[in-house]
Amino acid sequence: MNYQECINWLFSQLPMYQRQGKAAYKANLDNSIAFSDYLQKPENKFKSIHVGGTNGKGSVSHLLASVFQEAGYKVGLYTSPHLIDFRERIKINGELITEQNVIDFVVKHQDFMKKQQLSFFEMTVGMAFSHFAENKVDIAIIEVGLGGRLDSTNIIEPELSVITNISLDHTALLGNTLTKIAGEKAGIIKPNTPVVIGEFHPETFPVFEEKASSVDASLFLTNQASSKIRYTSQVKYQQKNLNTLAECLLVLEKQFNLSEEAIQKGIEKVKENTGLLGRWQILQEQPKVICDTGHNVAGIKLIAEELAKESFKQLHIVFGMVNDKDVASILALLPKSAKYYFCQPEIPRALSSEILFSEAQKIGFQGFCYASVKEAYQAALLASTKDDLVFVGGSTFIVADLLTYIKEA
Repeated sequence: MNYQECINWLFSQLPMYQRQGKAAYKANLDNSIAFSDYLQKPENKFKSIHVGGTNGKGSVSHLLASVFQEAGYKVGLYTSPHLIDFRERIKINGELITEQNVIDFVVKHQDFMKKQQLSFFEMTVGMAFSHFAENKVDIAIIEVGLGGRLDSTNIIEPELSVITNISLDHTALLGNTLTKIAGEKAGIIKPNTPVVIGEFHPETFPVFEEKASSVDASLFLTNQASSKIRYTSQVKYQQKNLNTLAECLLVLEKQFNLSEEAIQKGIEKVKENTGLLGRWQILQEQPKVICDTGHNVAGIKLIAEELAKESFKQLHIVFGMVNDKDVASILALLPKSAKYYFCQPEIPRALSSEILFSEAQKIGFQGFCYASVKEAYQAALLASTKDDLVFVGGSTFIVADLLTYIKEA
């Protein structure tokens, strides 16, 4: 098998939640545990930090990895989903796992993975843990894929658990209330292991307190006022993530050598060190083009707030969603004064651009409908002047399609 054949097999062998949706979700850890046993428990051969939450977990994971890297540690980073290249999911000190590493892993373990009927995510987590163990990383930052309690990553015994925040998302799988979702996210809280909670909410914090108390885990709530860390970007949600990072570093400072210089450099060089993509990413100027992966009510609310701070003659928004989101609530947060270019990502889970366009028209949005992100983006650029702003978002997969198109153009 060559690399592309391996990737095609990983994607198509069994349903993949991020592309297919609810039908691909496995509500237990049996396969993850079986695969770990077969691989001789690679997750026990390195230290780790487990990062979950509804929004911000990817940014916090990348920030932690960058700080540890600047402090001289060999750092594994596992995140999902990828935007352009599958290998973005598995990195060591910012370097993607090699194509040959992927080939070797799939070829060596394919028979077991077939027999056990592993999901895409279960296979990928096993690949990541094996890669980190084989390369003897000092620490690995592990981002939760979905939920927490039943996520494939939840077989690790980390040095620290982190829950960034809770908002309504994936309600069909995790529950339709903040309390229920918090219960799933709290599943990463481990016995005698400290846990940092990024944001206080009266509905969710008691859930975390109860779970932490039941397993003798020390619980730390991020102190928003005391953080002295500042980010070069003025994006509001990154400041929240930095507050969470600051609390994590306070908890970890006795166990790891993380100097103030390493912390500041790690923050300033997070994109350079880790390859972080799609978080208020500025792609060009004149017209200014920004993309962001925010995709639920809480994420879109922050994006709308940031767009309101920008200066432009006309705002153009290239927008698409997947089919399990709260369309009406998300559209209600977006500025009606913008010109819209509705589109859909190239995945089975995509919400039809025609349906999205129809829903937007009902509440007075002006725009057009396109079959792909590429077509919508090209139309937005063509209609823009140098003083305009083009924003692309609504879904991780909209941003993925955009970045892929730009890379290949």
